[in-house]
Amino acid sequence: MPETLIRNADTILTMDDTRAELTGADILMRDGVVARVGQGLTTTGEVLDAAGCVVTPGLVNTHHHLFQSLTRAVPGAQDALLFGWLRRLYPIWSRFTPEHMHVSALTGLAELALSGCSLTSDHLYLYPNGARLDDTIAAASEIGLRFHPTRGAMSIGESAGGLPPDALVEAEADILRDSIRVVDAFHDANPGAMVRVGLAPCSPFSVSRELMRDTALLARDKGVMLHTHLAENDEDVAYSMETFGCRPGQYAEDLGWTGPDVWHAHCVKLDTAETALFATSRTGVAHCPCSNCRLGSGIAPVRAFRDAGVRVGLGVDGSASNDRASLIDETRQAMLLQRVSRGADAMSAREALEIATRSGAEVLGRDDCGRIAPGFRADIAIWDVSGVESAGSWDSAALVLAGPRQVRDLFVEGRRIVASGQIATLDIGPVLHRQRALARGLAE
Repeated sequence: MPETLIRNADTILTMDDTRAELTGADILMRDGVVARVGQGLTTTGEVLDAAGCVVTPGLVNTHHHLFQSLTRAVPGAQDALLFGWLRRLYPIWSRFTPEHMHVSALTGLAELALSGCSLTSDHLYLYPNGARLDDTIAAASEIGLRFHPTRGAMSIGESAGGLPPDALVEAEADILRDSIRVVDAFHDANPGAMVRVGLAPCSPFSVSRELMRDTALLARDKGVMLHTHLAENDEDVAYSMETFGCRPGQYAEDLGWTGPDVWHAHCVKLDTAETALFATSRTGVAHCPCSNCRLGSGIAPVRAFRDAGVRVGLGVDGSASNDRASLIDETRQAMLLQRVSRGADAMSAREALEIATRSGAEVLGRDDCGRIAPGFRADIAIWDVSGVESAGSWDSAALVLAGPRQVRDLFVEGRRIVASGQIATLDIGPVLHRQRALARGLAE
């Protein structure tokens, strides 16, 4: 791969171990890796001028449901709490085909890329009509984002006391068999991997304790990470207490679902003891501030998490519960929610950006991403701060506080995915045309 030099950036927020911020500086990328960072660098390869720009590591999304980009703003789900929201949407999702999964993933990944995201996880937990995890992995390869898909699952339907309709659940033996298949087919444990697969039973209210325990054993045998939803709202906690006789954190620990190879989505309702458990076990949290607001779930105690030593990343969650998939918006919202609950000094813009970059990479087990430093992967977002959103700004914190909300350029593994504000790796127009047609078909 030829060299690329990003030259003369106004500010580079490196997120390295010293949190260095460089002015008038350059970044040399070579073979998918950051080779040098400094001033006055030269190259015989491509040169990209970054004057008037703030440069950051690519943002990291630790929780998403890409298929939901086909079901934004669905009537009857717009004002519902979590369980009612799910009951409204499950019948719609049951009509999805492999094409729905693929097109919705292309759309969602493009939206993420334009918001500065270079690395995203995805939690796909339903597989109707022949859909497979392969459909979303193919989409990520087309777009060029670094991808952490997770093989989700639901196994307890309404007739057995679960929340999802019986038509959307799978036999647990089939779930485990396909989990082995996708890990063997797609997981890459090497540094710089573009695809790593995780295992992710959907939630305590849609799978059995046995499947949770068996999945944890399988994941550790295969050397892959574990992911699920946990303690999202009061209904979630009440279900755990009534069904399992314990709080969600205890449920997770009992089944082997704590540790540095585990991250849980939401965790809005974790208490002090559960926070301490997650800190000591190095269990990660995917904080989804906009979705938590949209569903009225509450404000996750992120300040308390970080003070206790819990690893926290950001997630956009599905577009049916957020309606947007913008990592830079989540960064600002995460900062604002901690301030509204704890005071104006509860979280700075720079700390929020750290959560969105290096901390998110750590949650996903990526010690090769999330920073601009020699030896780290060349996942880099370039933000043009010369426009109206940032006019009058005195400091690079304006990126979070003011804007812009879209990148000028995005590199993943040294490859330019967004160029001058446009997706560079595929023609997005036909994809959006098909996305709208599929959404109309579902609505009709």
